[in-house]
Amino acid sequence: MMSEKNRLHWVTAVIELLKTLKEAIIPLLVIVVANGIGRERSGNFWLDNLTILIFGAFVVFTAVAGFVKWKRFVYWFEDGELRIEHGLFVKKKRYIPFERIQSVDYTEGIFHRPFGLVKVKIETAGNSSVLEGAEADLTAVTRAEADRVSSVISEAKRRRRAGVQEVQEDGTEAVAVLPAEEPEEEAKVLFRMGRKEIFLLATFSGRIGIIFSGIAIFLSQFADILPFDVIYDEVVAFIRFGVFMVAVAVLAVMLVGWVLSVAWTYLGFYGFTVSFDGDDLFISRGLLEKKRVTVPLKRIQAVRVSENPFQKLLGYVSVKVHSAGGSAKEGGAAIGLFPLVKKREVNGLLSELFPDIETSGELKRIPVKSRPFYYRLDFIWVIPLTAASGYFLFPYGLLALLIIPLIILLGLWQHRSAGWAVRDRQLTVRWRDFTLHTVYVFRKRVQSMQEHQTIFQRRRNVATVTAAFKSGVMPSKAPIRHIDEADADLLMDWYDPRNRAQTPASVEGTPAAEGE
Repeated sequence: MMSEKNRLHWVTAVIELLKTLKEAIIPLLVIVVANGIGRERSGNFWLDNLTILIFGAFVVFTAVAGFVKWKRFVYWFEDGELRIEHGLFVKKKRYIPFERIQSVDYTEGIFHRPFGLVKVKIETAGNSSVLEGAEADLTAVTRAEADRVSSVISEAKRRRRAGVQEVQEDGTEAVAVLPAEEPEEEAKVLFRMGRKEIFLLATFSGRIGIIFSGIAIFLSQFADILPFDVIYDEVVAFIRFGVFMVAVAVLAVMLVGWVLSVAWTYLGFYGFTVSFDGDDLFISRGLLEKKRVTVPLKRIQAVRVSENPFQKLLGYVSVKVHSAGGSAKEGGAAIGLFPLVKKREVNGLLSELFPDIETSGELKRIPVKSRPFYYRLDFIWVIPLTAASGYFLFPYGLLALLIIPLIILLGLWQHRSAGWAVRDRQLTVRWRDFTLHTVYVFRKRVQSMQEHQTIFQRRRNVATVTAAFKSGVMPSKAPIRHIDEADADLLMDWYDPRNRAQTPASVEGTPAAEGE
């Protein structure tokens, strides 16, 4: 049955115009500033105002393109599909079967909220291109219409799951929908992030570096017109005031960057809420731009719990889930489930969300004989670097020798923190770079498992096993480094389908010192 064809809200044309202008703002500013400031007037109107005319023509063209998209874009439901038609000179049609749709996400931008509108993003199981975004975007529709689209898709999928196969007279099978309809289960709120956690998240995050990098990239666009000679002279004159003034200036700049980082994080994670209804996860967040992401539980491949030293001091961890499918452009691979949560609460939250997961068992330690492997390879680049520094920068270059004990201590820390365990169908892997990571993944979600052994490892009868699981469009890996050969073979046997009946239900050992 075909439903009525629907159009997007007229705000779509405005949003498309502003979106294109935002993406082209830096090149346009460079053109206007570089060719319009300090240029001598020739008396020719067209030549003197060329950059303004180019800018105006671009704006007009973009506005017309946005209007055409709004006017020619229609969508409707027909024969169990969401159908979309758009285009002026080249008419394009897209048919998306309901059973392929994995998630329906909402976004409320600053231009949506005054009109009570949302952007609806529809993703499917086959929507996995690195360059593509969502399978379909409804740029601006009312919230009631968005809920109607979501409910139609959800109801069709639910009725299909509730259907039974009937054999028709011609021998083909058809789905017969059961007349009884069960009410949909309401989403249960599992987690809310408070203001304190948002503030701490901003402090722990690396967004201050992104802010400074963005400023540097922006300034680099004006390298041809900035008076660097004058700026250099001013900086030299400022440095002459003394080290104290320079330190105060640096601290002031860092403070401004930190304030901007906190504001950015607060706006992005305000009202962060996780809820679920048994089949899907719903993650909502944002103040100026509200977003709601839907993650089907069946697409989740692994759970990663991370803890850096700063989080450990305050008793917090962060949790991400790795989801199959989605688009890399939308960041659909590793999804922040709990960006910052109390460590004592995380096991309870995970067990409520994933009842089959085991998070409290002990892990098997890495053997003592493997300890040198955790820092030996770093000496390949550290020793030549320290030697060159000591020779060319003598005597201050000798301070580079302090790197060697630091690397040894880091390697010992990584060795002491690492561990692993297999329990029936679940693999648990813990390792540390600077942050401690613990991954929980079920055997059926492991895409591949590889055993690797170098000539040096062979001498000590150790090997490295790497488990790969799907994360978006690319695999993610959990390394189990420098374990006994027998344990490596046991892991490979545990994964091998031919040997699963003979594999021990669990392998446990001395607990890894996760907090050290």
